[in-house]
Amino acid sequence: MEVLKKNDIIRLEITDITNEGNGVGRYEGVAVFVPAVAVGDIIDCRIVKVKKTFCYGKVESFTQLSDTRITSDCPVSKHCGGCSFRHITYEEECRLKASFIENSFKRIGKLEPEYLPFVGCKDIDLYRNKAQYPVADDNGKAVCGFYARRSHRVVEYTKCRLQPVIFSEIVETIMKYVNEHNIPAYNEITLKGLIRHIYLRRGEHSGEIMVCLVVTDLKKAGVFDDLVAIVAARFDTVKTILLNENPRNTNVILGDKIKVLYGDGMISDTMCGNKISISPLSFYQVNTRQAELLYSKAAEFAQLSQDSTLLDLYCGTGTIGLSIARQVKKLVGVEVIESAIENAKANALANGITNAEFICGDAGEIAKVLFERGERPDVIIADPARKGCDQASLEYMAKMSPDRIVMISCNHTTAARDCAILDELGYSCDRVVGFDLFPRTTSVETLILLNKKS
Repeated sequence: MEVLKKNDIIRLEITDITNEGNGVGRYEGVAVFVPAVAVGDIIDCRIVKVKKTFCYGKVESFTQLSDTRITSDCPVSKHCGGCSFRHITYEEECRLKASFIENSFKRIGKLEPEYLPFVGCKDIDLYRNKAQYPVADDNGKAVCGFYARRSHRVVEYTKCRLQPVIFSEIVETIMKYVNEHNIPAYNEITLKGLIRHIYLRRGEHSGEIMVCLVVTDLKKAGVFDDLVAIVAARFDTVKTILLNENPRNTNVILGDKIKVLYGDGMISDTMCGNKISISPLSFYQVNTRQAELLYSKAAEFAQLSQDSTLLDLYCGTGTIGLSIARQVKKLVGVEVIESAIENAKANALANGITNAEFICGDAGEIAKVLFERGERPDVIIADPARKGCDQASLEYMAKMSPDRIVMISCNHTTAARDCAILDELGYSCDRVVGFDLFPRTTSVETLILLNKKS
């Protein structure tokens, strides 16, 4: 690239924002990506990295501020990798997220559905029911906080505005104990140390809290014996305390082995009127109240009747399917995580739901089995992980020939890809609506209605 080189300082107008939250400006036709800016900002930009067809830059100074720019109310938002949009108005954030979804379906999916009005979140702070705090070594002292953007450097801070206040109180209690008892933090370079993460979950409606410490060795659990008594005595809403063992050199937070130190290893909450049991490994939407709105709209898209059979793929603990099980003749849920399936079965039993069957296994493999045994659901709901659905899942979803497929996705790019494949398999992508379950971050949930083509 001849136009720009590293450390050049250029005048740049920000005209767009990427899905990752970076601002976009163009200099002599070359795209320059800059973090922590807003559409309408005019900046003096220092080039920090030059690629073949684009560059990365950082703000040296502001020449003109965007009308949508506000002052961040978090002292570490510039350093932490969580809130990419705390420097712009929430109205602008919603506009951007709606545009992210539309751009994905147009550019990736080559689809033209009807876009319903974007559903913003009433509460943009303190909404998360789950938090995972990395613990790191800082010159012999254990520190806790959040990863800096695009790194594993821990920004020491516990009073995140997205988490309930009680989370920071619990974390500070744990970290005080860890340092007083010289419990070593895990070091990703030396691969030594014991405590890796503090993982908290809370029932939005019940208030029940789960405390889970991720450690490298369960055989050393005894060092936390006194901590259990301290936490349980100080926080009466803490219903269970666990250790999770993860000895591997990996970015994955949780391992497979769990040791319960206090309580029964579960907490309960209410979702769409149903009592839900939640285990450490189970998927559960992090923004409960907004998820209830999302599930209500999904049920509206599904157009179910008392004669309907509903297949709920990637069902987790069964929250979506169970929320509408009473509207159908039969519910079949599929999930690969065994503990989540056990939760789903228990949740059905606890709520008196007798028309539900839950199967543990890979979505594509189980979809094939269901097809071969003659299951022909009237509606399929699919809520895959960020990577989206695999080819087998999509093919057997279409082979079962439901009237409608309702997809829920936390990644609009893979959702657009999957909907394009389903379009080729005979399902038209007719309606799309964005729901903000993750205010102040770049993440956004997408709800899609696909109808069988006539």
